[in-house]
Amino acid sequence: MSKDEFDADAIAESMLAYLGLPDETGYRPGIIFHLTSARGIAAGLLALPMDDETEPAPVFKP
Repeated sequence: MSKDEFDADAIAESMLAYLGLPDETGYRPGIIFHLTSARGIAAGLLALPMDDETEPAPVFKP
């Protein structure tokens, strides 16, 4: 899978097996939903322009 491809079902299947969790079909839609939501959040954060030297602020100031 390239970085542009996203298959939430395949990710869920592989992670359930890796973590040794039961694959209950009733939970699969929720897992897919949360993986897709997390991808959207991460895409927004990764799209922010930042230099490699950017450091987090020591104190949050809105």
